[in-house]
Amino acid sequence: MLKLWKKFPGQLKRLILIFLLFVAALMTARHFLIPHDYGQYGNYRGGSVHEIANLEVKYAGQIVCVDCHDDIAEIKFAGYHKNVACEVCHGPGAAHVEDSDIELTSPRGRDLCILCHEYLPSRPTGFPQIVSESHNRVKPCISCHDPHDPVPPEAPKECSACHGTIARTKSHSYHADVECVYCHQASPEHKVNPRENLPSKPKTRDFCGKCHAEDADVEFGIPRVDMDAHEKRYVCWQCHYPHLPEAGQ
Repeated sequence: MLKLWKKFPGQLKRLILIFLLFVAALMTARHFLIPHDYGQYGNYRGGSVHEIANLEVKYAGQIVCVDCHDDIAEIKFAGYHKNVACEVCHGPGAAHVEDSDIELTSPRGRDLCILCHEYLPSRPTGFPQIVSESHNRVKPCISCHDPHDPVPPEAPKECSACHGTIARTKSHSYHADVECVYCHQASPEHKVNPRENLPSKPKTRDFCGKCHAEDADVEFGIPRVDMDAHEKRYVCWQCHYPHLPEAGQ
């Protein structure tokens, strides 16, 4: 074995030594760093089951809340917050269940609500959002909205109430004076239940052609194209963003 080792080139000897040192370090780390009960239940520590079972119970769960507050639950389960657990807003409730004299928190400020409802471009279109710095900034949210049934005090009158980003973009474009309802047909229910009553959208090139075809009966100054020759393979909005159509030019 020693004779064979001497025949190895120097660089190979160094590579073998590095590999052996790595294996030794790995075995040492496994012995000292990996808990002895790891793998008892698959990729978990056996002792973690008992540790978790011994943790203090802080949350009671929404079902327990309903047992005592069925009147509020009936309102909540019929509204937009039906999937928001009670303890998200009121905090851990296990202690309150054991002793009703221990009161839960009842948010009165604006900080909690804006965690979900502050305007963010990444949130789904139609999800209720506000810019808290300008939206009734001196009032707490609950002065206008019942948290258990958070419908708006009145239905939005303008599309920009929910579609602020689109409205601001459109206001700088050639389509600024085109009413939203000219292109999008929306039922009155869309204002109070937007996700279940989506507005329609144009589906063909002919819709844009009503204004932009060469023979369109519209006022002078609107850009015209030959609808039969101009990129017939595509619908218009593949190249022109309808709310800012000049961006595609």
